[in-house]
This record gives sequence, structure tokens and C-alpha cells, in this order.
Amino acid sequence: MFLKLAWRSLMHRRGSVLLAVVSVAVSLFVLFGVEQIRSHAKDSFNRTVSGVDLIVGARTGQLNLLLYNVFRIGNPSNNISWQSYRDIADQPQVAWSIPISLGDSHKGYRVMGTSQDFFHHYRYGGNRPLALSRGRPFADIHDAVLGAEVARQLGYQPGDSLVLAHGLGSTSFQHHDKHPFTVTGILEPTGTPVDRALYISLEGMEAIHSDGGGQAELAPDSITAFMLGLDSPVTTFQLQRQINEYRGEPLLAILPGVALSQLWQMLGVLEKILLLISAMVVLASLLGLCIMLLTSMRERRREIALLRTVGAGPMQLFLLVQMEALLVVLSGAAIAFVALSAGLWFAEPLLGEGYGIYLGGPPLAGQTLALVAGILAATLVVATVPAFGAYRQSLDRGLQV
Repeated sequence: MFLKLAWRSLMHRRGSVLLAVVSVAVSLFVLFGVEQIRSHAKDSFNRTVSGVDLIVGARTGQLNLLLYNVFRIGNPSNNISWQSYRDIADQPQVAWSIPISLGDSHKGYRVMGTSQDFFHHYRYGGNRPLALSRGRPFADIHDAVLGAEVARQLGYQPGDSLVLAHGLGSTSFQHHDKHPFTVTGILEPTGTPVDRALYISLEGMEAIHSDGGGQAELAPDSITAFMLGLDSPVTTFQLQRQINEYRGEPLLAILPGVALSQLWQMLGVLEKILLLISAMVVLASLLGLCIMLLTSMRERRREIALLRTVGAGPMQLFLLVQMEALLVVLSGAAIAFVALSAGLWFAEPLLGEGYGIYLGGPPLAGQTLALVAGILAATLVVATVPAFGAYRQSLDRGLQV
């Protein structure tokens, strides 16, 4: 009965109430949308590289090793010998390994020398494998596979020829003109740093820096780093300790998941800024709802007086206004969730391919439920002002018009 009365009262003023509902819905859509993108962005960021148990490189900082191997940012402190790589990769607990050789670029994009194992074992975004949208992986010394962004920005197609440059700058004065490469494949978009690199064989990387020689002489002497996948996660810490204590040369093995979490914590202030801005938008909307209820008090003098005559007490009128405010916010929240679900459904492919944000699970979950509870509590606080006005009006004015 009480809920029905509050609903009929709102319908009597449906013009202004509709505007309040739309205002609340827009603000909650922004808040919940930011929260969804933030939480999934964090999850997708932590899965930029997936299924890799250890990343090994020359001894340096943990984040530096992660940045130049996964995000292609920064430079390695040193290379590691091919013999050290083989000693570790041949350990019985190692299921597969991906060698990485960096140091060249093409029009501002990094070039990564690696093996066929990169296409077979590298995973991202929750164990998603790499796939080619066109062409095939490299098979010859002078074959190259392009990331999706490289191909899109530079307009390359399979069969096109390109020349690599020495160094990592966007402009280079030393090009490897004697060793042109042919594009043999283009990777599908991943939304990760994989899209922003070119991939060639280790032999191809060695060929552009050698003075000639046959195929047998193109085995690399050193590489930048390598990734390891183990047969059992139980042996991860044991092998990590062995690598960090390796006597052949100073090496560092890191857990990519732990390093990614530490890197995200450094960026955590951006999360808080986004949530603060969204919270301010919601607060402005709730204040608008408060103003709407306050301005309606003058129009409701007769309504309040009639309710008093049929036995409604001041506290019941106080609760009536609170119920109206909750109905407005809940209606706005329902509209926001419907719009958000539809928006995320349409945006999921674009977010995955363009930004590496993979959405999963219902919008109403986890942190979002806590936000809803907080918003409802804030609504009751904000609605206290007009509700107290109705309480006092019922005591002071009675049946006066």
C-alpha cells in the first residue's frame, strides 16, 4: 500500500519525475560503465601475456624486464648467451620456450626475432592463442609477420617488401638495405603489444647483422630474453631460484603475473581519478533529485493535508518522500543497467581488438553491487532534506491551503 501510494504520487508529477529518472540513469550509466571498463581493463592488463610461467633475461629490474619483453618499452641491460638459453630451455621441467631478440625497428615499430614456437605457445587475454588473419608464419630467413596495428598503419599486405633499420628510433639513418624482408603473414588484432611489432626468425635477425655466410653460420650467439612454459606450476619457484642463481652469467627470472600486478598498482591512481569523476557525476544527479523533491513540496500542500486527514502521521510522510526518491533512483538504475548491457554487448569486439579489454560476466556483480548499495544509502541521505520538509509541513500547516 505504501509503495503503491509513492508510485501514484510520482505518476502525478511524471513530467519532472521523468527528467529526474533520465538524469539518474545517465549518471549511473557513466559510473557503472567506468567501473566495468576499469575492472575488466585491470583483468585484461594482468593477462597481457597468458600461460607463460617465467620470463628470463639479463639481471635488471623486474619491471624493466617485463616492459621491454612484453610491452616493447625500454631497453635491455644486456644480452644473454645462446648457450645459457639452451642450458635452461633443456631442463626436464620446461615444456616449451620462446627466444626473443630485440634491437631493430621499422618506421618506429619494434622488430622481434623469435622462433616458430612464438606462434604456437604464446597466449594472451585468458589463454587465447595467436592467429593469422592473412598469410602464414615466417618460414624463410627473409620472411616477416606483422602485428595487426603495424599492417593497418603502414598499409602492408602479404607479399609486400620492407627494409628494417638498426636501432629503436622512429627515424634511423642506418638501414639494412641488403636484406629486404617479405611480408608473409599478418596477425589478427589482439589489443596487446603484439599488434605493434614485426616478427622475423632468429636467423633473419642474425643475417641482417652479419657479413655474409651460409645458413649454418646464422645461429645466434646471444638473445635478449626468453619465455618459459613449464610442465607443472609446482616447479615454477624452484626453477626461478635456479635461474637467479645461475653461475654461467647473471640472469633474472620473473613471474609475469606478479610483475603485471605490480605495474598496475603503479597506475592505480588513474583508477581512483576515474571513479572520483564518476562519483561526482552521480552526486550531482542526486542533488538534482533533491531539488526536484524540494520544489514539489509547495505543489503538494493539499496532498499532504489530505493524507493527514486520512490518518497519515508525520513519520509516514517522511518515509513517503524517501520511498519516492528510492523509486526514482531504482528506475534510473534499471535503465542504466539495460543500456549498459546493450552497450557492452556492442562494444565488446571493438574493446577486445582495439584495447585488449575482454568483457565477461554480468554487469551487476562484485564491486558494482557495492556501488549500488552505496548509491541507495546516499539517496536516503540526500532525500532527508525534502522528507524533513514534508514532515514539518504536515505538522505546521495541517489543512491550511
